[in-house]
Order: sequence, then C-alpha cells, then structure tokens
Amino acid sequence: MLASRWPTARALQKTPLQCLHQASYTSRYIQTGSRARLSKGTHLTLLAPRHVVPFHGSTRHLAATVESPSSHETPQPYSPPTSGILARLPSSWVPYAELIRLDKPTGTYYLFFPCLFSTLLAAPLATPMASPLSVIGTTALFFSGALIMRGAGCSINDLWDRNLDPHVTRTRLRPIARGAITPFKALTYTGFQLLAGLGILLQFPTSCLFYGIPSLILVACYPLAKRVTYYPQAVLGLTFSWGAIMGFPALGVDLLSNSAALTAAGFLYASNVAWTVLYDMIYAHMDIKDDVKAGIKSIALKHDAETKQVLTGLATVQIGLLGAAGWAAGAGPLFFAGSCGGAALTLGYMIKKVNLKSVKDCWWWFVNGCWITGGVITLGLGADYVVRYTKGEQTATGTEA
Repeated sequence: MLASRWPTARALQKTPLQCLHQASYTSRYIQTGSRARLSKGTHLTLLAPRHVVPFHGSTRHLAATVESPSSHETPQPYSPPTSGILARLPSSWVPYAELIRLDKPTGTYYLFFPCLFSTLLAAPLATPMASPLSVIGTTALFFSGALIMRGAGCSINDLWDRNLDPHVTRTRLRPIARGAITPFKALTYTGFQLLAGLGILLQFPTSCLFYGIPSLILVACYPLAKRVTYYPQAVLGLTFSWGAIMGFPALGVDLLSNSAALTAAGFLYASNVAWTVLYDMIYAHMDIKDDVKAGIKSIALKHDAETKQVLTGLATVQIGLLGAAGWAAGAGPLFFAGSCGGAALTLGYMIKKVNLKSVKDCWWWFVNGCWITGGVITLGLGADYVVRYTKGEQTATGTEA
C-alpha cells in the first residue's frame, strides 16, 4: 500500500507534462525502496517496495495507485477424482490407488506384453508342447504379477522422486509429492506389494524364483538412473522387458539346457529393451521442459534434435531382434509376417505421425501404441503357436493310429 498526503496548491498548478516528468522521477525512487519528495510539503511513503506506481493527475488532487507485479499463473490445487475407478473407492484409499497408478494402466500393459510374448514363443518349445489352457493360465498369472509389480515400481519411483516431483507439472500432485502419503507409509505399502508379488511368483515353477527375484534390483535402480545418465530409458528397458525371459521357465522350458530356447529368450529380451526405450523416449518428450528445470536427465533431452532418427533406429533394432528370436525358436511364416511385418508397419506409422512438441499427441501414441504394436506382435505369435500346436496334435493322433 502507498500512503500519500494531499498536495499543496503550488503542486496542483503544474502542467500535465511537468506532472508526468515528476511522476517518472518519483517512480524511480519508489522502485528502489526510497522516499521521494514531490514538492514542498508533499511526501510519498513506500510500504511495499518494487511495486510500480503509475500516477494520475487531476485538477482536484494527485492520486497514487499500486499494481502488483506480473507472476505465473497459480497452479490448480488437487481435487479428488469425480469419475473413473478412483471415484468409486473410499476417500482414504484414493492416494494409495493413485500411488500405484490404478487409473493409468498403460504401464501395466507394457510390463505384461513381454511376458505374453515369451509365453507364446516358449509354448511350442515345451515338452510336451504347452496346451492352450496352460498358456491361458500362465498368461493370467503374468497379468496379475504385472499389475502388482508395476504398482510396486511406481511406489519405489515416487519414493526416490519425492523431492523432484513437486517441480514437474505432470507429477506435482502425486500422493507423496503433495503430502497425502508420508514416505514411511509409502515404504510400508511397497513392502506389502512386494510380498503380494512374491505370492504370485510362487505359483510358477520353482525355477522362476531364480529368474524373477534379480529383476527387483533393476526396479530399485531405475529412479536413480535418471539422476546420473541421459539414458535412464535403457535401465527401464532392462526392467520392463524381464518378462521376455520368464515365459520359458514358467512353461517348464529349461533355458540352461536348451540352447535354442536360451537364444530365443535372449533375442526376445533385447528386442523388448529396444521397444521400451522407443516408447519411453516419446513419453519423455511430455516432460522435456520441466525436466530441464528439475535437473532430470532423459534420452529425449540428449537427442531432442534427432529424436525421430533415433526412434527409427530403435524400431529397426527391435524388429531385427524379434525376427532373430523367432528364427531361434523355429517360428513359421505367420510369425514373420504378422509379428515382424506388423511391428514394422505400426512403428513406422507412429514415428512418422507423432508430434513430439505436443504433450497430448505424445500421450496418445504412448497409450495406443502399446496396443497397436503389442497387439500385432501378439497376433503373429499366437497364430504361429496355434498352427504348430494343431500340427503337433495331428502328428500325435497319426502316430497313435
């Protein structure tokens, strides 16, 4: 606020030009927190420094007003969900559901697809060949595990990022960042999730324990990677693609004694790592401006100018390794045409069409690209498995006859 005294008659006799000159002179003093003398007997006292004071002269008096400096738009406060699955939960459950991204299941799907790919690729290599019911049951267990472990991964990520998330527009209202869940409660909640994940893992053959537990190291390390390297997506790829190995032991295929299966699993795993880096590079473009301010590293920042070239290279590597996995597993033409050919078409179209400068467009392709590319790969693998299983059944029937 600004306090002023009434001007003297002498001050009122000044011309508009003189008043303007004097107002400018006075404003400079006011902006530095000083006290300015307009004329004899007239003082202006500054109570709020750094505010600009425009003056308006009149024949009756000299009035002074203060305008606040411009500032960024105030961020919208958190508001409880009013639609979707979260709106149906008790209010005390909502922060925990938000912590595991229950209302944003795309990450669960991306974690599940490598498990599905490996299950379909491993099924014909099992002895005897895995039945459709066995494949369906194994797939259902994998989906349950993906749902739980993705939630645990989100919890671990938010614990690591609790001091970074408040500085990023998209993440500032996450439960830990806004104080809805304390770090201790989040850590306890994560422990229960990991125990639930262990319960799912115990439903598989015992050998799966030796393959599954080491992946927890990668889950814990990914949030750290974004602080020390511009390629945290590579660590995320190693983590999210782990299911590309798990389908083989889940169906009783011993990777250590079956060189064809081990080779196929290795190529499939590497293919999924490339796919993960590809889609997460698009995802990272949504936060590219905030990441710069928060000091978060990503491949999108490192290769912003040549992102589409990098995406094209990743897609080429992904499809090549996927084809090598099918070759090692003895897959037929339906796999190469459906899975490899379909992936080439869908990825090529996505890379061409995605607008990396649009947050909305990046999000659309991240969500839908999961189903488009993951779907065609699944269809090719599934068709190949059905053909090989049918031939195996016919051969077995002919032998018995």
